[in-house]
Amino acid sequence: MRLDGKVVLVTGSATGIGRAIAVRCAAEGAHVVVHGLEADLVAEVVATLGADRAVGHVEELAADGCPGRLVDLAVSRFGRLDAVVNNAAIVATGDIHTTDEEGFLRIVTVNTLVPLLLIQAALPHLRAARGCVLNIGSVNAHGGEPNLLAYSISKGGLMTLTRNLGDTLMREEGIRVNQINPGWVLTENEIRRKQDQGLPAGWTARLPRETSPTGRLLAPEEMAAAAVYWLSEESGPVSGQVVDLEQYPALGRNLPKTIVDEPPQRP
Repeated sequence: MRLDGKVVLVTGSATGIGRAIAVRCAAEGAHVVVHGLEADLVAEVVATLGADRAVGHVEELAADGCPGRLVDLAVSRFGRLDAVVNNAAIVATGDIHTTDEEGFLRIVTVNTLVPLLLIQAALPHLRAARGCVLNIGSVNAHGGEPNLLAYSISKGGLMTLTRNLGDTLMREEGIRVNQINPGWVLTENEIRRKQDQGLPAGWTARLPRETSPTGRLLAPEEMAAAAVYWLSEESGPVSGQVVDLEQYPALGRNLPKTIVDEPPQRP
C-alpha cells in the first residue's frame, strides 16, 4: 500500500490515463477525488473505487473557481490533500494555418493555466502535508506534431511550469513537483479521435513500426504504474523532473534505416 492514508486529486479521471491513475491510487491505499465532465462516467469510477474511497466532481476546469472547489471537496470529504495530479487536457488538431485565437486560448487555459491555478489553490494543504504535484504532459512538449500546434505549445508550457515550481516549491515549501510525458497511449478518446480522422476499425493492429516498435501502443495502466512512484514516498526528495514515457527516445532518436536512406519526395 504505497499511498496508504494519502488523499489524491486527479483531474480528468473519468476516462483514459486519469481513470487508470485514480484506480491505481485507490488500489495503493489512497482516497481519490475523481473529476470529469460526464456525470455518468465520474459516478462509474467512484462506484468502482467505492464511496468510502472516492468522491466525484463534475465541472469544466476553466470555470471560475473550479480549482478551489476541487480542493475544498478533497479537504471537506477526506480531511486533507496530499497530492494533485494535473491530468485533464484538451487534445485538438490544428496547424499554423488553422489554429485560431479562440481555440488556442481554450487549449492553453485548460492544459497550462488551470494546472497552475489548481496548484495555487492546493498550496496550503500540500504545504501542511509536505505533499506533491504530478503533471501529466506529453512527448509533444519537445516540439510536437505539425497538426498539434496549440496542444504541443501548451504541453511545453506545462513542462516549464514543472521545472520552475519543482525548484521553488521544493526549496520554499517542501513540495515536490514532477511530470511524466506519455507517448502514444491507447485510450478510449484516442480510439475515437483516430476513427474521426478516418482510420478504419482495427487500426491498432496495423501500427507503423516507426511509431510503435513493439507493435502496440502504451496502455493507460502503464502510465498509472509510473505515476504511483512519483506520488509515493519512494521518489524521495526528487523534484523538478520531467520523464518521457515512450517506446523510443523522444529526443535524439535514431530513425530507422529505411527512413534515413529514403530520398526526400519532391513535389
